Amino acid sequence: MSSLFDRLVVGTLPFVPKPVVRRFARRYVAGETLEDAVRTVRELEAEGAMATLDVLGESVARREQTEETRDEYLRVLDTIVANRRPANVSVKPTALGLAIDPQLIRENCRAICRKAAESGTFVRIDMEDSPFTESTLRLALELKEEFPNVGVVVQAYMRRTLADMDRLVAARMNVRICKGIYVEPRELAYKDRQVVIENYAAIVEKHLSAGCYAGIATHDEACVQRALATIDRLKLAPDRYEFQMLLGVDPLLRRTILKAGHRLRVYVPFGRDWYAYSLRRLKENPSIARHTVRMILGLGPAQS
Repeated sequence: MSSLFDRLVVGTLPFVPKPVVRRFARRYVAGETLEDAVRTVRELEAEGAMATLDVLGESVARREQTEETRDEYLRVLDTIVANRRPANVSVKPTALGLAIDPQLIRENCRAICRKAAESGTFVRIDMEDSPFTESTLRLALELKEEFPNVGVVVQAYMRRTLADMDRLVAARMNVRICKGIYVEPRELAYKDRQVVIENYAAIVEKHLSAGCYAGIATHDEACVQRALATIDRLKLAPDRYEFQMLLGVDPLLRRTILKAGHRLRVYVPFGRDWYAYSLRRLKENPSIARHTVRMILGLGPAQS
């Protein structure tokens, strides 16, 4: 019954008052400013974790917006170096012009990658929904030819991903492997959870077996355990991979992985565009959404 209620609650999320979502967002978003993000990185560093910083925002329509995002990333990179933090950056291609002009996205990404290379920092090209999969992979591979400090993201629920790994392995690409969160049609994406887990494990195996660096990005313990088995079988040194998690999601699992001696990086989003990101996190966590709506209605916390 509770799971049915959770699904119904998810449908009401667009109507949840923004101030309520803001209270929820504090768990998943570092804040609106770069200073907020740096503070969060320090807290994670004290725990033994690394970070990747993401300036929230995507799918912009104007060149000026992409340039503002590019300049903010340049400021982020300067701040990482100035504060000597164990962090890198993750960029959304559509926030930098992927949907506007191929030359624009190249120019903006090259400026960020050049700055990162000068400061010894890494740039992760995020993956978005399926209309941008191929163009994002081509962009990352093109950037990799000029900048060795570039990596990309793949999504294990996409049917094409295992085959896409051939190109990425050949380029010795640093790849973040996640399950995927966008709503995609069945002809493009697996819908069965167990099939996604199996595909995730196959992708991790393929990449690590080829000697490539992987960011194992998951909060699913089944995926974590399958990855750990592969790492153990291949006898990989801890500097050949890292686990990755979202800020605010399953901190107990995060601490467990760190305590076992594995490197772990936390995705730290920040910025004024926190609202859309927070709604996505609520949709992915219906039990938290249920709690939020109950508090709005004055029903008190849900009983477990």
